[in-house]
Amino acid sequence: MPPARKRPRTYDPAKIRAAVLAQFGHVRDAVRTLTPEQLALPTRLGHWTVRELVAHTGMAPAAVVRLLDEPEPARQDAALLDWLPAIADAADDIADTARLRAEQHTDLDSHLADIEREFTARIADEPGSRLLPTSAGALTLADYLVTRTVELVVHTDDLNAAVPGLDIPYDRQALAACTRLLADALAAKAPGGSTEVRIPPYAVVQCVEGPRHTRGTPPNVVETDPLTWIRLATGRVEWKHAVHDAKVSASGERADLGPLLPLLR
Repeated sequence: MPPARKRPRTYDPAKIRAAVLAQFGHVRDAVRTLTPEQLALPTRLGHWTVRELVAHTGMAPAAVVRLLDEPEPARQDAALLDWLPAIADAADDIADTARLRAEQHTDLDSHLADIEREFTARIADEPGSRLLPTSAGALTLADYLVTRTVELVVHTDDLNAAVPGLDIPYDRQALAACTRLLADALAAKAPGGSTEVRIPPYAVVQCVEGPRHTRGTPPNVVETDPLTWIRLATGRVEWKHAVHDAKVSASGERADLGPLLPLLR
């Protein structure tokens, strides 16, 4: 018998708004310290430089403002997890926009300050139920803000990897929301109850078809830390390398998640 369908995870809208602002603030603080030489460094995102990556990171809150300026859809026709495949289809356009913004805004600190100011003012009185016409379909503002934590946390990690010693901190709520959304995406991609994926302290999901356990320790268990999980889910780290480097503990014949990853690039 297939596992019972679970209700979608819910998020506290006030905490998510605060998390987006906090993580964006951490990025802004770091950008102020970057030298021209550091901004010209390559990143692990193909041909993107640090400057282009910073410009792209600013698009995370800027997209909210842009969508709020669009007419509100008549009804919701998408769910939070629909966002991941939708942005994969728009990858080329996203990269082109990031490069254009990097060229247009030579003063990145001033540019990010403008984005932060406009975002803060624009969402202040908007209800979480307000619908936005996203590329995935009509999503609530509350749900779309959860996707902003993914963008900001993932690219914070990309910036830390690109610039030695940068060490941008991660807001706890933003890291938690990002981890949970990507864990839920795995459960949706490979529904089942034979494998338990643990990402303490933020998420536990069951996935992969096969015999379900009813009590005690499940026969197939995967455990890792939040940042390693995010890197696996977004293709920054390969499964085999994470296992080899003991960043992931995987036991059981159905504990190999390699064929299911990445979930997002």
